[in-house]
Amino acid sequence: MKIIKIKKILKKKGKEPICCLTAYSKSVAEIIDKYCDIILVGDSLGMALYGMKTTREVKIDTMILHAKAVKKISKRSLVVFDMPYKTYSNKKLAYKNAHKVIKLTNCDAVKLEGGKKIINIVKHLVKKGIPVMGHIGLLPQTAKKYKIKGKSSVQKKQILEDALSLANSGVFAIVIECVLESLAKKITNQVSVPTIGIGASKYCDGQILVTDDILGMSNLHPKFVKQYSNIRKIIEKSVKNYHKDVKLKRFPTAKHAYKF
Repeated sequence: MKIIKIKKILKKKGKEPICCLTAYSKSVAEIIDKYCDIILVGDSLGMALYGMKTTREVKIDTMILHAKAVKKISKRSLVVFDMPYKTYSNKKLAYKNAHKVIKLTNCDAVKLEGGKKIINIVKHLVKKGIPVMGHIGLLPQTAKKYKIKGKSSVQKKQILEDALSLANSGVFAIVIECVLESLAKKITNQVSVPTIGIGASKYCDGQILVTDDILGMSNLHPKFVKQYSNIRKIIEKSVKNYHKDVKLKRFPTAKHAYKF
């Protein structure tokens, strides 16, 4: 089934935009599975759910718990597990952790951040039968500041080389984060696998955003995010009304009580 799903993603390159979102829970996954080609169980859950300052604090066992819930309910989408910081520092460690993830969660693939520096690790995982999604440009696990990448000629060359190296190493898709539009377009045209943009323009083969951001659950408002709802306001209004009903003894009423 994993192979079939990945082949479907590969066939979409240049033909049909690939829709991707993050999910960390059963309830969210159940909804977005109807519409998304790929669901990423992202390490962004560290900040979205646990109030962590960076994704570097996220532990693999925490991710596994969330991935189990997401994968169990997802029937249609390809589910990708975001490998946490320092869980793939070398080939041996990467395989040990990725194998554990696939075995315990049944996710379809793993995602690793980095380019040429991790090529041997990517090749090793692919050779061992573990599907890999790449991630280049801005790398949240190691970036000190959130900056646009690809402004200098040196950066452009490096990121393009990272993309080509990953594509030639067997990844089935590459996330491109926060790079200049022209560079994202160039990469997409030159690599053989689909590119998934986040802050990387319409020229990528697909798009991914953090679900909490598009729903207005997050206090973060990056330029590349389009907010489709403001769930925070809806929740606050509901809680405020509940609070009022309880204080005024308007809840619970007779219809909310059990009687003989």
